[in-house]
Amino acid sequence: MSDKKVLAVFDFDGTITKRDTLPVFIRFAVTLTHLLTGSLFMVPFVLLFKLKVIPNYKAKERLFKTFFAGLSIDKFDNLSRDFVANIEQIVNPVALEKVRWHQQMGHEVIIISASVENWISPWANKYGIKTVLATGLQLKNDTITGNFLSKNCHGPEKVNRLLEKYPERDKYVLYAYGDSNGDKELLALADHAFYRSF
Repeated sequence: MSDKKVLAVFDFDGTITKRDTLPVFIRFAVTLTHLLTGSLFMVPFVLLFKLKVIPNYKAKERLFKTFFAGLSIDKFDNLSRDFVANIEQIVNPVALEKVRWHQQMGHEVIIISASVENWISPWANKYGIKTVLATGLQLKNDTITGNFLSKNCHGPEKVNRLLEKYPERDKYVLYAYGDSNGDKELLALADHAFYRSF
């Protein structure tokens, strides 16, 4: 039996939750008028993304800027805490059961996500998950600029972020759970990889 530390890494959107939390958070956080005007503004950027003219992270950053640039971080964090109840409604109970199993086994549970850390962390804290490696927000005078502080935590960046925090890969056993193309590099790194399964 191995005495190595065990890490259990979960993607968030579509793995722990049943759907992407970004559009759910936008609908929760902004007024209907802002939602409609912002959605119209986003149409050309969505088309450019679909046509592969701009990458995923650029389209996502533009979406975030459209709805949240200029908002104080205090207000955003308050919204994020209030959003926990909405996350609860879309959590996959099978995923949550697996999170709890790992915790009962004494494994360290980690969330790695392309979503914004601010609305994942309050939910994660509720379940005793201390480490959330996700997309960070750039601030200026405690106000959201709309730009991301870190690279969009997607694809190879998930591996980069994990190895930055846990660099000695030979010192731990890695379980990884994901549901999309953005998780393939993380799953390839794992000793035990679970794609759309638990």
